[in-house]
Amino acid sequence: MGFGSGKEGGDDEESGSNRIRAAEYVRMSTEHQKYSTENQSDIIHAYAKRYNMEIIQTYSDAGKSGLKIEGRDALRQLIDDVENGIAEYKAILVYDISRWGRFQDADESAYYEYICRKNGIAVHYCAEQFDNDGSPVSTIVKGVKRAMAGEYSRELSTKVFAGQCRLIELGYRQGGMAGYGLRRMRIDQNGIPQGILNPGEYKSLQTDRVILVPGPDEEVEIVRRMYNDFVEGGKLESEIAASLNEQGVLTDLVRPWSRGTVHQILTNEKYIGNNVYNRRSFKLKKMRVENDPEIWIRSDNAFEAIVDPQLFYTAQGMIRERHRKFTDEEMLERLKRLFDNHHYLSGLVIDETDNMPSSGSYRHRFGSLIRAYDLIGFKPDRDYRYIEINRTLRALHGDIVTNTIEAIEGLGGSIVKSPATDLLTINREFTASIVVARCHQTSTGSSRWKIRLDTGLMPDITVAVRMDTENKDPLDYYLLPFFDMSADRIRMSHDNGLMLDAYRFGSLDYFFSMAERTRIAEIA
Repeated sequence: MGFGSGKEGGDDEESGSNRIRAAEYVRMSTEHQKYSTENQSDIIHAYAKRYNMEIIQTYSDAGKSGLKIEGRDALRQLIDDVENGIAEYKAILVYDISRWGRFQDADESAYYEYICRKNGIAVHYCAEQFDNDGSPVSTIVKGVKRAMAGEYSRELSTKVFAGQCRLIELGYRQGGMAGYGLRRMRIDQNGIPQGILNPGEYKSLQTDRVILVPGPDEEVEIVRRMYNDFVEGGKLESEIAASLNEQGVLTDLVRPWSRGTVHQILTNEKYIGNNVYNRRSFKLKKMRVENDPEIWIRSDNAFEAIVDPQLFYTAQGMIRERHRKFTDEEMLERLKRLFDNHHYLSGLVIDETDNMPSSGSYRHRFGSLIRAYDLIGFKPDRDYRYIEINRTLRALHGDIVTNTIEAIEGLGGSIVKSPATDLLTINREFTASIVVARCHQTSTGSSRWKIRLDTGLMPDITVAVRMDTENKDPLDYYLLPFFDMSADRIRMSHDNGLMLDAYRFGSLDYFFSMAERTRIAEIA
């Protein structure tokens, strides 16, 4: 991405004062030669010379998809310059309609062109076989071309997805981290191993494929021990995590184990060699969705198993039974009986009792253990509410970091996490820090949040997660750029004015799109 301005040399036949001042906009989504920005610019400059124009400014979006305007900083800057009246040109030159964008809504493409025309600036498509002169013919052709540009992406998305599904069914890995106890192996078209891929590395040849293979013996043994401890030893995920942490064992992301990371290993079919794909979708820049198991794409016994399948399926049965849906009344009734028997309650007491929902289930269902205790009449000797909230926020922070890493790698990006600071380095281009802000209630019932920025780490972006009033679920997300933040703490209310709320989002989808990498030629 880049945009700048400057006089162009080489157009020498007429005085620049007699020429129409113009800007060029170029975009390419991949390194595909046909649509390289240099090739586009050559055609545009030839067009400018032919029609007596002088290009005084260039807007360039390199490596950017044309499906949405989000992430296309140069196009956004162009539209902003036009709307604010600071554009010093009277024409915008674009290679063709698809470079303007492959918007899924053709009206969106027309809208951005209308903004330019409304401000007295014409848009020229230099490689198209029609003049963009506002005539009925040009209007009809543009409408068809815009629809075709969007349809191209839809068709290509379908073809790419079908190809990925075919590769999954053949037993090849499609993106994502290998996971603890496993490694990604690159193989050639004949199935001959070519070496282990380290985190962040990708295969270099189009004909190569990636499979999963067992990792180091000590990791494989730890994974098997997790299953044995859970199935035969009757240990909970939290107990297994605590045991591993006491032994100094770290996850594949070089961080301590949590209940969630252990649970992921106990429920992932890749440990019995199954290749599963399409659990979630994020097609054509639309909202990410969790898919039903019925439409997952799978290939059983694709890789070498490191866990006995019978042990794996026994663990799944135990987890399903434990997570059997209880009504609120049933959960409270069991909690009341446990209190009557022990005359005291804690998370440990709950988790160690057979046939009880886990303490985490009570937190999730009722917002906190304290809330569940209140409903059955148990009053702890001390106020554990602050402890409960902090425990929830620490677990949430770890989950968000893990999910962010998985989502970005699933979109083709690379991400490295500092084990000491949790600072994320994304695509070797920018850094991000994730902070979770609890909600405080004032005496008048208003909500307040305090955002602590890791200014010492100087992250390019701070992802601030604001919790809801019960500190149970994320309320929203702020993507705060370092260069706009002058203080190390920000105090927020529900609404904070444009200076802050311009960075406010309802989900992390926009943040994920910043890190997405497109590997298929012309996918935009």
